[in-house]
Amino acid sequence: MITSAILIFLAVAAYGLVHSLLASLPVKAQAQRLFGETGRRLYRLVYNGIAVVTFLPLLALTAALPGKTLYRLPLPWSLLALGLQLLAFLTLVWAVLQTGAFSFLGLGALSGSTDAGASRLVTSGLYRFVRHPIYTAGLLFIWASPVMTSNLLALYLGVTLYIFIGAQHEEYRLVREYGDAYREYQRRTPMLIPLL
Repeated sequence: MITSAILIFLAVAAYGLVHSLLASLPVKAQAQRLFGETGRRLYRLVYNGIAVVTFLPLLALTAALPGKTLYRLPLPWSLLALGLQLLAFLTLVWAVLQTGAFSFLGLGALSGSTDAGASRLVTSGLYRFVRHPIYTAGLLFIWASPVMTSNLLALYLGVTLYIFIGAQHEEYRLVREYGDAYREYQRRTPMLIPLL
């Protein structure tokens, strides 16, 4: 059990490393040098595709390896946990729609449109309460799980660590992109936890 949990945690770390590397500005710039304007336009779509495809083995590994059940919430607490997960999912969808779902997913490149969603700083709606509502919703979704096994715990700890590291990486990129406007937004809006 401990061995499978460590393996899952290390797999999440490897996923996070690859994901962060692909999200870095130098790799994006290299893709544009190699593939020109097409590389720039398609990068987000390809990046998202790679992120989904490479995350599936993590889920399969977590399901396939034995893991000890740590807890299983009884009724009505399991319904409350499922309600929190539904709220988190709806929050995630709302946050993606706010930033422009077509642009966020990289689908604008297929229609030939430019990535206009990336050129504006969104600070209204959910982004008024936290700078990264998608990450906040993801954290709420995983930690509101009504069932916890040792493998899920390893997966969730790894994903949580990656979200915190990824948020720092994204903050650096957003400061470079938006400058003082983003620094002011950082000053007045919490990163992940509302009212903190």
